[in-house]
Amino acid sequence: METYKKIILPEKEMPASWYNIQADMPNSCLPPLHPGTKKPIGPEDLSAIFPMELIKQEVSKERWIEIPEEVLDIYKIWRPSPVYRAHHLEKLLDTPAKIYYKYEGVSPAGSHKPNTAVPQAYYNMKEGIKRLTTETGAGQWGSALSFACQLFGIELEVYMVKVSYEQKPYRKLMMNTWGAKVFSSPTNKTQAGRKILAGDPDSPGSLGIAISEAVERAATIEGTNYSLGSVLNHVLMHQTIIGEEAIKQMQMTGDFPDIVIGCFGGGSNFGGISFPFLRLNFTEGKNIRCIAAEPASCPKLTKGDFRYDFGDTVGLTPLIPMYTLGHTFVPAPIHAGGLRYHGAGAIVSQLLKDKLIEAQAFHQLECFDAGVKFARTEGIIPAPESTHAIACAVKEALKAKEEGTPKTILFNLSGHGFFDMSSYEAYFSGNLVEHHLTEEELHADLKKLDTPLAV
Repeated sequence: METYKKIILPEKEMPASWYNIQADMPNSCLPPLHPGTKKPIGPEDLSAIFPMELIKQEVSKERWIEIPEEVLDIYKIWRPSPVYRAHHLEKLLDTPAKIYYKYEGVSPAGSHKPNTAVPQAYYNMKEGIKRLTTETGAGQWGSALSFACQLFGIELEVYMVKVSYEQKPYRKLMMNTWGAKVFSSPTNKTQAGRKILAGDPDSPGSLGIAISEAVERAATIEGTNYSLGSVLNHVLMHQTIIGEEAIKQMQMTGDFPDIVIGCFGGGSNFGGISFPFLRLNFTEGKNIRCIAAEPASCPKLTKGDFRYDFGDTVGLTPLIPMYTLGHTFVPAPIHAGGLRYHGAGAIVSQLLKDKLIEAQAFHQLECFDAGVKFARTEGIIPAPESTHAIACAVKEALKAKEEGTPKTILFNLSGHGFFDMSSYEAYFSGNLVEHHLTEEELHADLKKLDTPLAV
């Protein structure tokens, strides 16, 4: 009889603090730079669009940041989230590897994103902010922040990447249901959007463009702040509740992961599952491999340059030391909209530069193939973003079979795919295409950069 098919952490053991990996990194991240002066920014440079508590968390070197009681109470709607043993997938693959997954699709928004949306809305509410703006790719972040803003009485404007706005109408309706106004980006509402549309009226949009629009709106409307769903240090820190729970759950099984995997767009999902395990590498001498699984059509970690770059397309945000394809890079319109981002967060970039984590790139069809295998064996239909983590787990499990070395693998199933069924329809009908980037396409936008090198 198989045991520990589903591992439930008692609510009383839910972590009460977020883990701040900046306390333990061998090398600190380089400072962000002001977009105009190119000098390191200070808290006053960020206070126009962020609440001070989040700014403090962004630069903090404290190992643990206490989670407010009001946030914990909301977390308890869906947390702790379960860990499952993927017995049927293991059987299909005929692998000696043990495969576990942490399932974040149990949240009201169906993904891991509320883990940071709730505290961000809370801290803004505490400082009297009545309106937020944000961007969203596939819609997971936009729907999560819509949910959180509704709880705290905050208005929300969401700039949704055009290709996802058209591919995923029910995500838009989900945001509308929670009270948000949703716009297809690029729009004519902002100077940034108008500039993009003037150059390309048929632009499919990108997260970088949507960020430009949301930041511009926050900076020009009184009483409005901006909220970001990935990339920044405090966002990744809020997500570490995932990995901290998973450590306790894996200890309950008697197994412990040799490999931890998360899909990668800007870093929130990967950081959430992996940073607590990296803590064990740093402080207890463990040797857990942490792998970021990114799309081959947007391969900033595997083929980008490590340098300062803007987080948005127009150049309104601070310059961040990151692995990037260039802030004007417009990724192919793959269905994993949440991973269509040109750059990586500063912490993940520094960890990769220091060879403390790994990155692997996967093509769209390989990911959907892995996602369908997972759905047919484990029952959960994964979001297109999450299929990248599944593809990586399958690859590592088959490698263990080939080498005859039993491994324990844990991946983060960041969300369900119930609002992404049109992408599965395209896959089954043979209309899902691969996007192969040439070397010229990969480097075209990097050649345009005049931003400082990060060394």
